[in-house]
Amino acid sequence: MPVPGVRQQCWAVSLRKVGACSKSSETKNTCRPCTGRVVFMGDDTWEGLFPNKFFRSYFFPSFNVKDLHTVDNGILQHLYPTVDSGEWDFLIAHFLGVDHCGHKHGPDHPEMAKKLTQMNEMLRSLVEHLGNDTLLLVAGDHGMTETGDHGGDSEKEVNAALFVYSKTPLFDTDPPEHLLSAGLPSPPEFLSWCFFSDPVCSLLLQVDRFLRSYSQVAQDLPAEQLQRLQELFSSAVEEHTQLLAQVQGAMLMPPEMEPRLRSLISRFQLYLREARAVCTQSWARFHPLRMVGGCALIAASCLLCYVASELAAVSDSFYRSCLLYPLLWGLVVAVLLGLACTFTQEGLDLLLLSSCAAAASQLGFFWHWWGRHPKRRLRAWLVLAFPMGILLFRCGAMFSDSFVVAEARVAPFLLASLVTLLVGKLHWDGRLTVPEGPKQQLLGFSSYRKESWYLLCLVAALLLCVRLSGFFHQCREEIPQCRPSVFLAPLASLRNTRAKNLFYLLCVALLAGMVYAVRSWLRHYGNLNSSDPLVLFVRWGFPLVVLCIACYWAVASSAEDSLGKLQELVQVAVVAFPWAVYGLTSVGLLLLLCHPMTVFAKDTRESAGSIVTPYQGVPSSEVDFLHVIPQIYRRMQESQKNRLERGSCRATVAAYGLGSVYSAALVIALTLLGFLLMLLHSERLSLAFLLLFLEAFVLLHIHTRSFSVPWFAVISWLLAASQFFYSTGHQPIFPAIHWNAAFVGFHLDHSTNLLPAVLVGANTFASHILFAVGCPLLLLWPFVCEMPSSQKKKPKKEPQEELQEVEEHMMEMRLRESPEKFSAALLQLGLKYLFVLGTQLLACVCAAMILRRHLMVWKVFAPKFLFESLGFVVSSICLLLGISLVMRVDCAVSTWFSQLQLR
Repeated sequence: MPVPGVRQQCWAVSLRKVGACSKSSETKNTCRPCTGRVVFMGDDTWEGLFPNKFFRSYFFPSFNVKDLHTVDNGILQHLYPTVDSGEWDFLIAHFLGVDHCGHKHGPDHPEMAKKLTQMNEMLRSLVEHLGNDTLLLVAGDHGMTETGDHGGDSEKEVNAALFVYSKTPLFDTDPPEHLLSAGLPSPPEFLSWCFFSDPVCSLLLQVDRFLRSYSQVAQDLPAEQLQRLQELFSSAVEEHTQLLAQVQGAMLMPPEMEPRLRSLISRFQLYLREARAVCTQSWARFHPLRMVGGCALIAASCLLCYVASELAAVSDSFYRSCLLYPLLWGLVVAVLLGLACTFTQEGLDLLLLSSCAAAASQLGFFWHWWGRHPKRRLRAWLVLAFPMGILLFRCGAMFSDSFVVAEARVAPFLLASLVTLLVGKLHWDGRLTVPEGPKQQLLGFSSYRKESWYLLCLVAALLLCVRLSGFFHQCREEIPQCRPSVFLAPLASLRNTRAKNLFYLLCVALLAGMVYAVRSWLRHYGNLNSSDPLVLFVRWGFPLVVLCIACYWAVASSAEDSLGKLQELVQVAVVAFPWAVYGLTSVGLLLLLCHPMTVFAKDTRESAGSIVTPYQGVPSSEVDFLHVIPQIYRRMQESQKNRLERGSCRATVAAYGLGSVYSAALVIALTLLGFLLMLLHSERLSLAFLLLFLEAFVLLHIHTRSFSVPWFAVISWLLAASQFFYSTGHQPIFPAIHWNAAFVGFHLDHSTNLLPAVLVGANTFASHILFAVGCPLLLLWPFVCEMPSSQKKKPKKEPQEELQEVEEHMMEMRLRESPEKFSAALLQLGLKYLFVLGTQLLACVCAAMILRRHLMVWKVFAPKFLFESLGFVVSSICLLLGISLVMRVDCAVSTWFSQLQLR
């Protein structure tokens, strides 16, 4: 049975014939590695580390952590025949089943007990095949956490066992007491060949060989220090050879040799310490000027995004002057820096020169804007003071390792604080109360608007989502009292069958509910009335995607040996269902790109007259389209007015879903991406994605402002993205990466690293992807909310009142009345989003730069910088894709209106 309390993830079994390598070493009388017949079997990582170095090798694919048996079964197939053949001097068998079982199921799962039992049976059988001249070593290269992961420096991860066995005694005689008290082994053969000579000399040879090879390629190690290391190594090897020659054949070590042995060990240790110091000095070098140049470039870029976002809404912008002066500034700074490097006889650093020139040009842009708009700049800074306080607090806290460690709890707190302060500001400005009459002034209280109670309900829903999202957090090793969420483990890790079935039904019900909610929303706004391919896909493709995901979860959560003869069919299904989801999602996104319109137009004209009045301009030009589109929409409104006034006149053109055509495309895209990202996570994390969509929906209803998205809306949107980065089971550390996502839909190893990198990246930055693609909804949602709910029963209105309501609720077609303003608002939103992203990145860069000598820089600040940088890249790309989708819909709307004009 497995040993209780021992948690090892990788097992390496090494067999060595004791005298196999010693013969050649004795004749040469030198320190060098074993040149015997080395046989390897197991993890194919060794093939990349030691190509063409083995006498015989049996490599098996090892990257798929869901595969528990391929490597182990392959080793067992060749292990015993190879041992019995005797055609080897050193045999290595690297098993991976225990490691993969820990990643997939955890240390306490029944599958782990089965795997450890298999390893025990292997050792028992292997011992029976061993000869009397063979030494067996069984070692684990690392431990595991309570969740089955590793990679950190916690006690459970760095502790590993070592088991040594031989059928014959390793010591011919008992070691003398004076050597035991000194910690030195006594028998010369064992001392020379087993535990002292070969391992230590092999290690020194590897270090020396590495330093030689690295210095020839990189050439950044000091030549003087390399020469000193070479002299120290040569003298130590020479003394080692002399010592071995003197003690050769003796059964006991003479007492007078002990000082020389101690001196030799000290010289070996000195060589290793100095080699490490040389490498550390070379590899831990920092370039302060480049760091400052990079920080200045990021800061200037953030400043440029802010200034450009302010200029985007200005009609009388002065782009020519603001582009000419920055160019001159950049050229002047580049010339001055070049001259300074020339006169100081220092090497010209092109990277530093280009970054400083770019930063100076952007500062010139900002300075010119600052001088031209003194009133606007003060008003802008006063407006920014409220929301930017939260952002600056978060960025300033990046310099604290305690904050970075606890950011999973701080980010939701900042989001809740920002929304709560927003409600307080609205109350302070008097926007939540109605004007006080004489009666209210006499009684001393104010009455609140109906919208204020609706806003408070939204805030309460947001706080509830924030609180519930805390149940899905991953733990860091710096917080030992933390326990990871039970929702992070896959359903296959559950022992209770009833609980597994209940969670499975709940997850599938959430998927079905999500499809129902999206289709109901689209149907409510009239975007499901046409028979276009995209609408048909929403009707039938969405349920099919949910069915494939549900089937994949059912197959993946079943025990591997519970289906008996159907195991091969299960392996096919585990690959087929994810690929079906990939295919359906790709088809949906392709349809959305090719034909994004979800509008149904019904032509009921009674006369053959033109819909619009002729326009004297270039036919089918952009100016003509800008004139035509508002006319067509006004004509539709006029037909609706005539229908309401006379009751018998039929509408000229009835268009369903036109008022929400932009938002409908984004909602469909987000739904498809949500399905895909939920597939890459464990089943129960679909609950976290449900909270993500609910919180985004609440934020969209809280922040409603036409043509100009306020700063607090953008900052809260990005805080929500950071919050759900942690609420989907992630942390900015490498051990917390969900490597299982690389094998969703793949049974064996990948032929390239590109596809698994994309899958793991999508899993890690799922919240960044969804919130960045959905960012244009912050601009579009206020126009969608203009339409009152048709499901509510309302009192009958007079015809004139209904006509006025039809005139007011143009929804997203109001954007087409002023296309330039629409484009400027979209550009302004994107620049604001990039500004907040860049500010967070700048804080991480500055923290890593300033604290580069900090004790926790490589454990806290450097990983945070890497994850923040990757998140910035992913968010920027997805933001561009979201805006591009809106522009694609805008082009499709223009084409639709132009075709309608020609009818």
